[in-house]
Formats: sequence, C-alpha cells, structure tokens
Amino acid sequence: MAVHLNHTIVPARDRDETAAFLVDVLGLDPAPIYGPFRVVTLGNDVSLDVIQSDGPVPEQHYAFLVSDEEFDQIWGRIKERGLTFWADPYHRQPGRINTNDGGRGLYWSDPNGHNLEIITVPYGGG
Repeated sequence: MAVHLNHTIVPARDRDETAAFLVDVLGLDPAPIYGPFRVVTLGNDVSLDVIQSDGPVPEQHYAFLVSDEEFDQIWGRIKERGLTFWADPYHRQPGRINTNDGGRGLYWSDPNGHNLEIITVPYGGG
C-alpha cells in the first residue's frame, strides 16, 4: 500500500483570516468549517486544517508544487496584494524568484509568519 499525506494541522492566531488568506492567494475553493478547523483543500486531496491557537504559534514551512500557469497566477496575486516575497527560505533575496532544479520558486509569509513556498519542479529536478 502506498502511503499518502491526507492532512496536516496549521496553527493560527486567527483561524478564519489564515484560511481566507491561503484560499485567496493560492486560488482555492472556500474553506468549510469541520469541527474546530477551517479545511483548506489542495488539488491532490490533501488538506491544511487551520485551527485557532490561543497560545504562541510556532512558525512552520508549507511548500506547494504548482504548474507554471498556477505559479504565474499565485505570483500575480502575491504582487497585487503587495506581499513581500523572496527567492530563498532565509528571506535574504527580496523581490526575486529562484530557478532551482530547472523550475521556478518563491517564498512568502502568511499572517502567522508561516513560511510558504511555491515551486514548479520538485527538489532534485523531478
């Protein structure tokens, strides 16, 4: 049997704001409520289950593999919203994208400081 990731929990200071941010920038369907979560469903049926956290929110990294067309659309929404983006995960190259592994990639932050990434080619050149 193959093992597939089904969902992961994304802690947030504001569950609804974070889910709306992800849906908006990534161009996804609205995130319904399921119990204490806002469920952001990705194209491969994996979900980011956003939950309200009353305590500190540890910063996490979430990477999304997208097509070239989706990359352009997401990058466009990032720029339209005036969000800062970087070519690297350490945020040392602002306003640039990378061409690692023969694809394109960029990083930006969500309202909680989570480090978000889009790439068009998996690490190692896919």
